[in-house]
Amino acid sequence: MPINIPQIDYAAILPELLTGGMALLIMLVTPFIPGNRRYYTGYLALLGVIGAAIATYAGFAKEVTTFSGLYTTDFFSTAMKLVFLLGSFLVILLSDNFTRLLKLPAGEYYSLILFATLGMMMMASANDLIVFFIGLEIMSVALYVLAGIRRVDLKSNEASLKYFFLGAFATGFVVFGIAFIYGATGTTSLSHVFDISLYKFPNSGLYLMIGGALLLIGLAFKMASFPFHMWVPDVYEGAPTAVTAFMSSGPKAAAIAILARVFIFAFGEQTAVIAPIFWVLSVTTMFVGNLTAISQSNVKRMLAYSSIAHAGYMMIAFVAASGEAVSAVAFYILCYTVMNIGAFAVLIIVESKSDGDNQLASFTGLGRRHPILGAAMALFLISLAGIPPTAGFFAKFYLFKAAILKGHILLTVIAVINSLISVYYYLRVVVVMFMIDTETEFRPVTYPSALYVALVIAVMAVLALGILPSYFFPFDQPMLVPFG
Repeated sequence: MPINIPQIDYAAILPELLTGGMALLIMLVTPFIPGNRRYYTGYLALLGVIGAAIATYAGFAKEVTTFSGLYTTDFFSTAMKLVFLLGSFLVILLSDNFTRLLKLPAGEYYSLILFATLGMMMMASANDLIVFFIGLEIMSVALYVLAGIRRVDLKSNEASLKYFFLGAFATGFVVFGIAFIYGATGTTSLSHVFDISLYKFPNSGLYLMIGGALLLIGLAFKMASFPFHMWVPDVYEGAPTAVTAFMSSGPKAAAIAILARVFIFAFGEQTAVIAPIFWVLSVTTMFVGNLTAISQSNVKRMLAYSSIAHAGYMMIAFVAASGEAVSAVAFYILCYTVMNIGAFAVLIIVESKSDGDNQLASFTGLGRRHPILGAAMALFLISLAGIPPTAGFFAKFYLFKAAILKGHILLTVIAVINSLISVYYYLRVVVVMFMIDTETEFRPVTYPSALYVALVIAVMAVLALGILPSYFFPFDQPMLVPFG
């Protein structure tokens, strides 16, 4: 009996090979590096991310399907991978001295960052539910460990344990969802799972919708959507701040990528059936995130609830369910990544000067004592609020425009109201930094140049994406169109 060996296009998966290969290399060389020099592994991680980004960009205009149709590289997946790698690059930069200051195991830390990035990249290119699940688990397991990597900190241990238990619970929904979908159609391929001609028995449509609902529950947990958001504040607060910066952007973007493939690409013309579900999720998530953030006196928790609200904004794309909406949400993810990681970079500096305190009071007078640092934080917060001429404004503009084009006027009005609510708690930090003085002198900022390089990149990206968004992002090319 002949054995059919699938043809593998290794050029199409070169970014994943470089990312995973560098993660394995770091794990192999770490035991041979002296303990006080293991932070050098961060440079290897940067090299791996840069190499993967170059390989990804080289295949930007190509559409390749490999592994017998299980894995696809197209315009959408390539754009999402570049966002993942950009986020990883910034987090590795701001982790340079962070790992030494908190005495974290640098080799394990950087390899886990790369493994989590690899999982996200697999999720973005998955053309099969099994491949998606493998990518989800690679990402999730790495994040569980990263959340508790500061083993001497009880809050970090608590964050890891909560994230693990709730994440495992959500994973169960994903597995059951895939099982229902396979039972209904006999396939897990995203190109065919919603093909009516594949229905195995009269009730296949019902079981298929149940499977889709279970899948949505698991992904809603990953992107911190209501009512699966309760883990976010405690986990974000307990995890090391650099890890929180990574968790708040990467997994959310990966969940959006696979949601787009399942509920826009695969559903095709049936997207109108599930649009009301996303409408409710979007509205409730926006209100819960913004209204709860108002009462927070801890800036880290405030940013956590802010990330919940932004998940609500992103879900507008699945209500519109169009090619324009997919492009808009991809741009939104790009903008959110740079402005959110930038805000966490400033928070890391403030924590280092205030002995780990990230209360709002720790920012008192920051703009007066360190005007450049205060101005950078103000820029990130203004962008998160969606005030022009920053990246956050155009991110919301294009997303709201896609919703209006599909006739969702009420949803857009609700989103604008929520944006106005968010202005209050974002600008409250700016007021504390610039309009309230303190007689307490801040210690000099002694962080190394790597963190400031990350800050400069984030500031430039927020301004560039806000002033010339169409120059840096190709809105004129459809990224992902509904299938069927």
